[in-house]
Amino acid sequence: MKSFLMLGLVIGLLFIFVKRIQSKGDKDMVKQWIQNGAIVVDVRTKSEYSEGHYSGAMNIPVDALPTNLNQLKDKQKNIIVYCRSGARSERAKQILEANGYSSVLNAGGLGDMP
Repeated sequence: MKSFLMLGLVIGLLFIFVKRIQSKGDKDMVKQWIQNGAIVVDVRTKSEYSEGHYSGAMNIPVDALPTNLNQLKDKQKNIIVYCRSGARSERAKQILEANGYSSVLNAGGLGDMP
């Protein structure tokens, strides 16, 4: 019985890991979206943002995103989100999609930006 629980746990963690990787956009796609006028949102904290950020990115920390959706007016516009590692930006992507934003790309971390 313990081995089945352990196997289930391993499969569950693997699924989460693969899902996170699949939702992260590649650099070429991110670059193309930026060239086509996408909105770039840094979802890290204000202090992380002030230490350095992608040029032209607006800062809306992921925890503040639900109450600041009005800053992202056009729900049809391409939106790129990034953070430090990709975890918070994945959460931001899910929040945006749940609120009707149709084109959201998780770029991963700041180091993944082109």
